[in-house]
Amino acid sequence: MSKVVTFGEVLMRIAPLGNKKLKQSNQLEYYFGGTEANVAISLSQLGNKTEHISAVSNDFVGDAVKSYLQKYGVNTSSIMDSKYPLGLYFLEVGAVMRSSTISYNRSNTAFSNIDPKLIDWHTILEDCTWFHWTGITPALSYNAYQALKEGLQIANEKGITISADPAYRSNLWNYEKNAIDILNELVSMSTIFIGGPNEINELFKTTFSHSKEGFVAGSKLLINEHSSIKKVFDKTRISVNANWHKIRARMWNGNEYAQTDELEITHVIDRIGTGDAYAAGLIHGLLHYDDIMALEFANAACAIKHTIEGDANLVTEKEILNIIQGNLSGRIIR
Repeated sequence: MSKVVTFGEVLMRIAPLGNKKLKQSNQLEYYFGGTEANVAISLSQLGNKTEHISAVSNDFVGDAVKSYLQKYGVNTSSIMDSKYPLGLYFLEVGAVMRSSTISYNRSNTAFSNIDPKLIDWHTILEDCTWFHWTGITPALSYNAYQALKEGLQIANEKGITISADPAYRSNLWNYEKNAIDILNELVSMSTIFIGGPNEINELFKTTFSHSKEGFVAGSKLLINEHSSIKKVFDKTRISVNANWHKIRARMWNGNEYAQTDELEITHVIDRIGTGDAYAAGLIHGLLHYDDIMALEFANAACAIKHTIEGDANLVTEKEILNIIQGNLSGRIIR
């Protein structure tokens, strides 16, 4: 069985019920999430062995985080306890033309204060097949960046496939290091790039368009600049409104371009975590199928996550394959 390791912050998501604004509600619900943890949960649900590396508060909240991850099959044995609080974010779910809005509280948290010296990467990565990281992790603190860098160095020594989702969030980078330099450094230590013209333009200050030609040209530049990158996978989204989205996936694997058919989600239940579902679907697909099938699997995984409440994609491989096979009616299965 393939083992995938993820590294990143786990957050508590707090939101009013339904589509209410915070100021009109006195009832709140919570979920645990965090982009890398979401990927681990989804991969576990798809039948892969997973381990998430993080730091959580040394209290009943941190205990609940570990119980949550364990419930969905994620190994938490290397998650560290911290005297600092768990990060959290507040969400107001939008509707139709009203966008959803998020407010983060992730400064001076358990994860941002993580001690790189306490992570035993050699043991963690001993039987690892795949290591996944995102650009959110190094943005949170210099310590988190140093810990991730060491993990990537050891993963490279062991010949582990590394997927990079270098999402650049400018408001998260609050320490005195150049974010783009760091992201380029970490991408240069990775194998699979999850992103498109937006991410490539951020890395190289280029202006590639979102067309097929722009995506291919940007991918070729990326691979030329960072020779460790072998394949580039992207997803495109058209938002008709907050509840109605259309998505498609595409790739450049160094030899050929491919894209999926568009999947239309006319009634979005939960937009959060759909990119993480795409990443998990892609990783699972590349571990078990060829490139084209992996692309289809990632797109279908992203689509079905729009129907799942919470941050993580709690669906099985069979449910995703049903979508790929064209079973889109949503009829009751008896």
